[in-house]
Amino acid sequence: MKLNFIKTAKTALVLVYLVIVAGALVRMTGSGMGCPDWPRCFGYYIPPTDVTELNWSPNHEFGKGQVIIKDEKLWVAKETFTTGESYNEGNWEAYTKHDYAEFNPVHTWVEYINRLVGALAGLAVFIMAVMAVVVYNKKKTNIILLSWITVFLMGFQAWLGATVVYSVLNPVKITIHMVMALVIVGIILYILHKAKENAGSFKQDKLFKTLLVVSIMLTMIQVVLGTQVRQFVDEQIKSLGYDNMNLILNSPEVTFYIHRTFSFVVFGVNLWLYLRNKKLNLGYSKINWVMLLLLVEIASGVAMYYLDFPFGSQTIHLVTASILFGIQYYIWLETTRKTVIPQQAD
Repeated sequence: MKLNFIKTAKTALVLVYLVIVAGALVRMTGSGMGCPDWPRCFGYYIPPTDVTELNWSPNHEFGKGQVIIKDEKLWVAKETFTTGESYNEGNWEAYTKHDYAEFNPVHTWVEYINRLVGALAGLAVFIMAVMAVVVYNKKKTNIILLSWITVFLMGFQAWLGATVVYSVLNPVKITIHMVMALVIVGIILYILHKAKENAGSFKQDKLFKTLLVVSIMLTMIQVVLGTQVRQFVDEQIKSLGYDNMNLILNSPEVTFYIHRTFSFVVFGVNLWLYLRNKKLNLGYSKINWVMLLLLVEIASGVAMYYLDFPFGSQTIHLVTASILFGIQYYIWLETTRKTVIPQQAD
């Protein structure tokens, strides 16, 4: 049963990362408002594929809550009814959460898939929490408690997703949405760490551990700065259009320069960690993945700036940062159960 719990927790972790991937695709394609309502999409559990499905038409049955676009506004069916030969506004009420009323089938389905993956992740986390109660009962109450906290946070994350839609993609709420995803990743990693009692041993070095904490903090700062840069990019795209991507960063805000310069600090600290791990033979092999991911992160950042945002570069940049955080945090968890060895020269 314990092995099954660990497998379920790993599945939940993978699905949460897939939600991050899907969210990155939503941002890259500009599909955040592909479904203007929540939790359904234009009032449907399975969204429309053609704009004609959102037009009013005579002798057509509309279900309660289904949406049409009329006069560049969203209208919601008050009850299930069949239309007559002429439009009767008494059957409809205006959608008041926001005034965004556009339909793009690609955007709609990208956002819909994002929500489906989110629902699957939520289900996996719930199953993990139930299994925690069954497997650990009163033995490891911290695992049980953290599992149910994760369930709550997944619900909170879903609510945040709704507020992002209702706010028509408010940048601050998008940033909070992203940070919360990383918090959930961190908690699931901690649960996995605690569930693996015999996960092997590593040497410990106080300087390595301190630098690791610093590197995690730097990564989080970079993620927040990156979301702010992304906000600027989104605003530029709205102003200039996708046909002028070469002009997006012609006159960037100071946040961009801080984000770009800060990347050298992040790389330097992690390079120090890599070299120290190798010098003292500490055994933290995952630091090799950290260095590889940093190179991918830098390469994708360079590609966005110098190659005018090639397809997929934004998604790679965001997802890589998320995986980087997860690995760094798990290395730190590995350092917490080790025995201190005599300090060697720096």
